[in-house]
Amino acid sequence: MTVQQELGTVGKESPDLQQDVSMEADQEVVEPSMYRVLLHNDDYTTMDFVVEILMRIFNKTFEESTLIMLNVHKAGTGLCGVYTFEVAETKVDTVQVFARENGFPLKCTMEEE
Repeated sequence: MTVQQELGTVGKESPDLQQDVSMEADQEVVEPSMYRVLLHNDDYTTMDFVVEILMRIFNKTFEESTLIMLNVHKAGTGLCGVYTFEVAETKVDTVQVFARENGFPLKCTMEEE
């Protein structure tokens, strides 16, 4: 005899189980808020370093990194990517630490999309 047979549940569905399943199906999935990570222009951080940051931390190609760096240089800010809060926060912190370790005052921020 199986455990299910001993418990008398073979071929029977529990009303509580049906209610739990239907309640889960009724719940809406809420997408997490997304955040834009931005680099800001300054007079000290080199263009090469900004490209390196974009390639290392944001996994951009050399071409993408160059375009974003030029946008930072010309427009004052450049969009690095859009991420969930935790990922965006980690990217901002990683940029800040890496920039300070290399002697640059590069500013990186995040804002809700």
